[in-house]
Amino acid sequence: MPKLFEYLGLILFFYSNEHEPIHCHAVCGEFESKIEFLIENGEIVEIIIKNVKGRKPIEGKDLQNLKELLEYKANEVVVKWIDYFVYHKKINFERITKKLK
Repeated sequence: MPKLFEYLGLILFFYSNEHEPIHCHAVCGEFESKIEFLIENGEIVEIIIKNVKGRKPIEGKDLQNLKELLEYKANEVVVKWIDYFVYHKKINFERITKKLK
């Protein structure tokens, strides 16, 4: 389970056996959401935050922090997905300790 980012109590990560479409997961305590990236012509055109079956979704301030993180790091998440699942490279984890906005 490669971890990507930690930000204000949120952890973005991949499960080791992921599949397309390109996506990641976010957890904050007992809450979890799935983030899908819709890509056209090499550009992210939409980011969709979905519920995960059997888990409570991330809500409120934590959801706003997740959206903020994705605003700044979405392209890096996609690059890390490709590096990990296509090129089988090691993924570097980043702990972000300051507010992004």
